[in-house]
Amino acid sequence: MKAQIHPTFDSKAVATCACGAEFVVGSIVSKIAVEICSNCHPFYTGTDKVLDTAGRVEKFKNRQAASDKKKSEKKSK
Repeated sequence: MKAQIHPTFDSKAVATCACGAEFVVGSIVSKIAVEICSNCHPFYTGTDKVLDTAGRVEKFKNRQAASDKKKSEKKSK
């Protein structure tokens, strides 16, 4: 590698989340501000909610049931 063209690596950079959590990471920047981290992300905290405002799940289940019904009618003929 070429000398003196790479940025200096800081192994003790501080990343601060919007929720207030701080953790040490390795980076070329000494201070990092993030909007979401593993302490407040719904997937990691278990508070993840599935919102189906358009009724897509119900539409899919209805189509699946209708398809199964047609298949069973064809087999019985």
